[in-house]
Amino acid sequence: MIADALEIISLFVLNAIETWGYWGVFFLMALESANIPIPSEIIMPFSGYLVSTGVFDFWTVVSLGALGNLVGSLVSYSVAGYFKSWVENNHHFDQAKAWIAKYGVAAAFWSRMMPIVRTFVSFPAGLFKVPIWRFAIFTFMGSFIWSAILTYPGVYWGENWEIIEPIFRKFDLVVAVLLAIGIIWGLKNHFGKKK
Repeated sequence: MIADALEIISLFVLNAIETWGYWGVFFLMALESANIPIPSEIIMPFSGYLVSTGVFDFWTVVSLGALGNLVGSLVSYSVAGYFKSWVENNHHFDQAKAWIAKYGVAAAFWSRMMPIVRTFVSFPAGLFKVPIWRFAIFTFMGSFIWSAILTYPGVYWGENWEIIEPIFRKFDLVVAVLLAIGIIWGLKNHFGKKK
């Protein structure tokens, strides 16, 4: 079932890039960064493969990938403000706000290079109003590095660009398990204290 869903998403990504070219890369990376489950681990290596064939330019692909990530992140950042009233009564709200105030901009940079987490960091940054210009600069810088890291293997391996996807899927699985454990622990802690 998951494999079928990934196959459909992969075909959508490949068709979008082949049809829209550079704009497809930008659009897909924006969607991914706005929390739509479209893996950059397919978008950028395939774009790297197209660099190896001469269809795309490496730095243009990397730059548009990073710009797309920035646009998607700013959408997620903006949407987060609408959810503030839902979470501000939680007893962890002040702790989370203090953590974001201290590490928010650095978190925006470093998390951009971590599978799964990278797409969700914009939401808490927007929720706690991390300064938007600093957030945007650090998000772009981290996204630029991530885009380059994912594009280069596509250039290097050429038509065998898909070899990179299973490698990153392993990281996705580890991060997803850690996130699930964290969510379960948080819910147990939250509802346990209420009882």
